[in-house]
Amino acid sequence: MAHQLDSLDKKILRMVAKDARVPFLEVARECNVSGAAIHQRIQKLTSSGVLKGSQFIIDPEKIGYETCAYIGLNLKDPEKFDSVVQALLEIPEVVECHYTTGDYDMFIKIYAMNNHHLLNIIHDKLQPLGLSRSETIISFGSAFNRQLPVDDFPQEDE
Repeated sequence: MAHQLDSLDKKILRMVAKDARVPFLEVARECNVSGAAIHQRIQKLTSSGVLKGSQFIIDPEKIGYETCAYIGLNLKDPEKFDSVVQALLEIPEVVECHYTTGDYDMFIKIYAMNNHHLLNIIHDKLQPLGLSRSETIISFGSAFNRQLPVDDFPQEDE
């Protein structure tokens, strides 16, 4: 269910989406409210699940993971979704897992050091999970990666 956002929430989200490390006092000045009010709003947005924390993003390629692949997985026994997800969580190279409609039961994103490493992961770690089939798509590079355009929030109540 969507969380109702007022104009202050939207302004805060626009600012922290641009720079998650922006000081609360700077946000407060820009929003014309106290630092305590911003702190409370950030807490509210976090506890309601609108904000999901902040983090440093590690560039996989810079630490030796040169191959990015997306793999569609089909399970022999779809009732084993939960146990397969738990097993995927134990494979550090798997960074995303989605339940999907269409041709696959699940769709994962994986990083490997090279194609040989990717093959080993597929053969040694994914196939034993009970796959009926899988399809691997290797990414040559990301054209862009972004969050939803917070600047485009409707601003009718501002």
